[in-house]
Amino acid sequence: MFGVRYLKAMPTQFVIQHKAGKVFRKGPGLSLWYYEPVSSIAILPTGTAHAPFMFEETTSDFQEVTIQGQTTYRIVDPERTAEMLNFTVNRRGAYVSDDPDSIELLLSEQVQVAIRAALRGLNLRAALGAGEGLVDGLLASLKQSGAIGSLGIDVVGLSILAIRPKPETARALEAETREQLLKTADEAIYARRNAAIEQERSIRENELATEVAVENKKRQVREAAMDAERAVLERRIDIERAEMAAQIAREAQNRDLVELATANQRAEADAKAYGIDRMMKAFEGAEPKLLQALASVGMNPQQLMALAFRDLADNAGKIGQLNMSPDLLREMMQAPERRR
Repeated sequence: MFGVRYLKAMPTQFVIQHKAGKVFRKGPGLSLWYYEPVSSIAILPTGTAHAPFMFEETTSDFQEVTIQGQTTYRIVDPERTAEMLNFTVNRRGAYVSDDPDSIELLLSEQVQVAIRAALRGLNLRAALGAGEGLVDGLLASLKQSGAIGSLGIDVVGLSILAIRPKPETARALEAETREQLLKTADEAIYARRNAAIEQERSIRENELATEVAVENKKRQVREAAMDAERAVLERRIDIERAEMAAQIAREAQNRDLVELATANQRAEADAKAYGIDRMMKAFEGAEPKLLQALASVGMNPQQLMALAFRDLADNAGKIGQLNMSPDLLREMMQAPERRR
């Protein structure tokens, strides 16, 4: 009303009020009344802001790459920035010039210059993998830039989002990488097959070693059985030898006994022969009847009857008829039983 305006700034806004060509009031987050016809208001944002960038550069091997990223900055010296750039706003709060937008352009140009200097010594492959490695060097270069420092601006951070080659170059790299990956996959397959073969060989060797160990155990068992059989045979031979030695000793004793018995029988026969000889000499002139009578002494009735029948047989020519009754024969047969 009548040109009087009210302004309430945010805490991240630095307000400078110029009046009569001089700074009348300044400070962050001011709330003030001002008379528009004689005052100009400059509002500078002091909070962090992002300035995206994307441009193409050439590597040392003359390959074009597209670099995309953003720069984070803030105005640390608003009064100096206001001296260099026009941040005056109209009654609607819009900037009356394009100077505030020139900050992003300036930062983009400084980043492009720094990246161009960094890529001058990198080939395509190194550049594609140098995103993280470039950040620290670029950030230090931007902080030391005189153009940026003269505007009262501090670069807080820098990030490179992507470094991409040309589509045909990317396809070529993809093909090469694909072939390398396929080669790596083939090598992995071969390694897995070799590992499987090695495992199979190890398993087969273990099986053969197990079979050899089993055969060795069997051989040891057979040898132990043979040793046991040999011990049994040796024991049996020792027993047979002992038995043979005992039998030999027994046969020797039998031989000695036979020799002794033979000697005894010989001596007994000699004694009997001597007795008979002496007896024969004693009966040398005796009558046969007398000898027969002497021989019949002590004979049993059957023997006497046998002698009688023998005499009858000797004198059969002198006997005309001989009758023997059944009673006599019965008595002769029953005589031994009666004596029992």
